[in-house]
Amino acid sequence: MSEQAQILSDAVEQELLSFRVGEQEYSVDIMSVREIRGWTKATPLPHAAPYVCGVINLRGTVLPIIDLAKRLAIDVAPASERNVIIVVQVNGQTLGLVVDAVSDILSIPQSEIQPPPDLSGDPSATFVKALTIVDGRLLRVIDLDSVHPPIAVDVA
Repeated sequence: MSEQAQILSDAVEQELLSFRVGEQEYSVDIMSVREIRGWTKATPLPHAAPYVCGVINLRGTVLPIIDLAKRLAIDVAPASERNVIIVVQVNGQTLGLVVDAVSDILSIPQSEIQPPPDLSGDPSATFVKALTIVDGRLLRVIDLDSVHPPIAVDVA
């Protein structure tokens, strides 16, 4: 890579919203975030996946709420008033992610974002699409497509 191409590559930054789930730090691409809101108790739905808390009314729209700790198999206390909901756009659908706390908005040079090592036996269960180090802390970038895959439509 030429020196000028390397400078341009370093200049491209990705903005991430960082947050905590349990004692772990994660982030999502800021472009997928629609809003951050305080805790709202979700109305449970029968036969929903175990990580789906239910739905809430967001200004007249039914918004599914996913408990990110349950989805990532992180052992934490049940969601409560101390939690925050990050409203994101995934696969053309808006949904809420329950997290413990929102930390910061970060601008990370693209050259400092690395793919994670392939440690999973099941590629469909990989929720981390990238890793980066911020102030000596390892920050995981969540793959929202894996957290909430598109709904398959059965065409008969």
